[in-house]
Amino acid sequence: MQNKIVPNIWFNTPNGKISSVLDYYKEIFADDFKAGQIIPLGETPSGYSEMCEVTIFEQKYVILTTANEHHPLNDSVSFMINCDGQNEIDKYWDYFTKEGNEVQCGWCIDKFGLRWQVLPKNLAELMSKPNAFKVMMGQKKIVIKDYLK
Repeated sequence: MQNKIVPNIWFNTPNGKISSVLDYYKEIFADDFKAGQIIPLGETPSGYSEMCEVTIFEQKYVILTTANEHHPLNDSVSFMINCDGQNEIDKYWDYFTKEGNEVQCGWCIDKFGLRWQVLPKNLAELMSKPNAFKVMMGQKKIVIKDYLK
């Protein structure tokens, strides 16, 4: 099925090449990541550019890369990953923060500057526990057992 609205994510990469972005996300999302044909756009006002349609967990996106940074990624757009448990939280968190940055309350920034919220699927249930807000404010990576104390 064709998505009516497809998010477009604009990255800055060395020489505007898209392969480093595709390889990075393919490594973590594995079989849940599919990349279409790379479309070279050539020289643009932001330097050499390429684009590619990708599918992550059956959601379509367009990835655009340019050699020169035009609009840096920031906190106004993030992607939330609803994780099945602590092992899945650890998997995504550790991958994105290995070359990125930890933030707070389950937020992190990957090596390309994209913001992620790595959260358990049952976050609403966990937040109903006593002192849950205090627990979350003290965490960077979400640690589920801390809510169950």
